[in-house]
Amino acid sequence: MYYVAQTDQLVADGVIDTTQADEIQTRARAAMIAICVNSLLIAGIVAATLGLVFFLASALSVAVCGGLFLGAGLLILRYGAVLYRMFGNASALIGAGMLISGTGFELVDKVPDIAGLMMAAIGAVLAILFYWRFRAGFARLRFAYGAVLVMAVAMHLTGVYSAAYEYDLAGWPMPIIHFYVFALIAALGLTLDLRIITALAIVPFAQMLDTGTYYFSAAYVFYSPESTLSILQMSALIAACLWIVGRAGPALARQAGVLMIMAFIVANLCFLVGSIWGDTVASHLFGPERADFEDWRAYGDAVAVYRATLPHISEGIYAIVWAVLLAGLIVWAAMSNRRGMFNAAMTFAGIHAYTQMFESFYDEPLAYVIGGLAAIPLAFGLWQLNNAWFKPLSPASTQ
Repeated sequence: MYYVAQTDQLVADGVIDTTQADEIQTRARAAMIAICVNSLLIAGIVAATLGLVFFLASALSVAVCGGLFLGAGLLILRYGAVLYRMFGNASALIGAGMLISGTGFELVDKVPDIAGLMMAAIGAVLAILFYWRFRAGFARLRFAYGAVLVMAVAMHLTGVYSAAYEYDLAGWPMPIIHFYVFALIAALGLTLDLRIITALAIVPFAQMLDTGTYYFSAAYVFYSPESTLSILQMSALIAACLWIVGRAGPALARQAGVLMIMAFIVANLCFLVGSIWGDTVASHLFGPERADFEDWRAYGDAVAVYRATLPHISEGIYAIVWAVLLAGLIVWAAMSNRRGMFNAAMTFAGIHAYTQMFESFYDEPLAYVIGGLAAIPLAFGLWQLNNAWFKPLSPASTQ
């Protein structure tokens, strides 16, 4: 588990010596540099791959060029010195990316009616092959095998969604497809031990209830048509991840931890939607279909009648419940030293306070007085609770 420590203060307090402090700082710096290097490498590979595919714009040219890049990269990785391994990885991945993405574009262009199914099948075969090589191959080729495994899974999932679109799938099959994509991405993140991939699994999981994002004209929009059910869905995932974190080994616990935080973020965004608009539970899952009515007026009347039969949670109830839950989560995260959850909860507490300042209490100064005075004994109570359960804090450390 990662912890945040002020090494200078620890040295001054005699907890660690200067040599240990230097080692902690060196490792922290190395981790940040590694993230920068890998981010630049991946961005360069993706940009070069797609750029070459669109620039060459010919199946034969892309295949030949991709094969040359792949062959050169594998030769460098197999026989080259360690110093040049980065160039071997880059060359191999550009080549593999050109071959895989070029195949996908060619299928869409030549056989659009079955392109989705073929991409799903080809991607699945490649994913199985490179999963085997990743587990059993040369150590110096593991990065390349792992990256190509990601490309193969991406091709497979693109094919799955394309096939769903080609066959006009709607209704209950789509949540099943989204759950399959979620499970596959989470398994991929666990296999490669890459939390950034595991974090992406939250997108199809949220899409099971149509929660997602939208972009237009420099505006980024989050929408959740079923905020209450989405919160329950994310809460179930958080509970499952907490159970795994407490019982699994370090690798699985890391992946479950990041997925838990992503679910917590989405749940809080759903709370934000509910605190502004309220929610009529299950209003988008069932009820009248537009295709069953000749005009929008009749459809709108039928929807209104249907919504009147469903439970409604007002925005005020949402705002109060959200505030109480955030307060409890902040205390729990601080007591259990879960910094990721603590930072996320504090961030959304600020967002909630800022939103309600304008939505509900912009002309109610007494609300600020009551809230401010109530916060003081709460802070004192939290301080005393920490002193009773853990190492006592000095008054100066609470300032």
